[in-house]
Amino acid sequence: MKAAILRVPAPLNEESLKIEEIPMPIPGLGHALLKIHACGVCRTDLHIVEGELPKKLDWVIPGHQVVAEIIWSPDPGFHKGDRVGVSWIGGTDGSCRFCRTGRENLCDHPSYTGYTQNGGFAEYMTARTDFLFPLPNTLEDRATAPLLCAGIIGFRSLKIAEVKRGQHVGLFGFGSSAQLLFQVLKAWDCRVYVSTRELHHQRLAHTLGADWVGGGTEVPPKPLNSAITFAPSGDVVVAALRSVDKGGIVAINAIHLDRMPQFDYDSLLWGERQLRSVTNMTRQDGTDFLKVAFEIGLKPAVVTFCLDQINEALLGLKEDRLSGPAVILPNEH
Repeated sequence: MKAAILRVPAPLNEESLKIEEIPMPIPGLGHALLKIHACGVCRTDLHIVEGELPKKLDWVIPGHQVVAEIIWSPDPGFHKGDRVGVSWIGGTDGSCRFCRTGRENLCDHPSYTGYTQNGGFAEYMTARTDFLFPLPNTLEDRATAPLLCAGIIGFRSLKIAEVKRGQHVGLFGFGSSAQLLFQVLKAWDCRVYVSTRELHHQRLAHTLGADWVGGGTEVPPKPLNSAITFAPSGDVVVAALRSVDKGGIVAINAIHLDRMPQFDYDSLLWGERQLRSVTNMTRQDGTDFLKVAFEIGLKPAVVTFCLDQINEALLGLKEDRLSGPAVILPNEH
């Protein structure tokens, strides 16, 4: 089969991932064999490719927003031809203190799709059946793929920020995850304020109906109940703290942050403001989000690429040149 393989993490270029012919994967115990229909491209993939996340394997196939078809499964709950999704969390140990208390996102020994195990930038893959998401046929593959990480982790951010219907919410950064969350927030009758440095993202936020749009570290005109940051920038986190009202919560939706700058406690954190990180997701987060997504008809406008164009897709994401989430279609040529 064809796969996009990372062997040496390094600054992104046109040959970071090599397209290679490799043997079909053989499912291990409790794993299904999947034919991949679509795989979203995530900023975490960039962190892996460029080595900002430490290398775990001699070589790896990245990609963790996978829409696939069951080819074979040991689980009687799944049948050949079933449509399923695979996300970032590829498995947990199920026995650590976090897993035993319903916090599998903090598992001591997790496996990560496209990082510690091979992912979706390929024609086929294997995945644990207990970490598959059954998918309805109401949304096409390419539009479903970004929901499986950008959407789920974004939805967990809403939970961490304790967002409620009708509140004033700030989104700092307006990439794929924030764009999906924007539609959920509007369905919840929230007032949404967007701060983003990219002019095309500012225009998009205006077009979608944001209540206010400003630059990357601009403070909205009204105090916010909650704010969620998406940019891997400590300066953006501090701007979000400046924006929330007393008792407000800032959720950092980033697996990597450049630094956390010094800030004034008295003016920015005092008043029972809270700063929280968002770490991975649980299977329940995925189930809850996909239910909401299908109920409100969430359908992102994506930019598609064939597998041979994977480096082009990653470069477009890094340079913020894409008009929507990038999705790889490995079995289309």
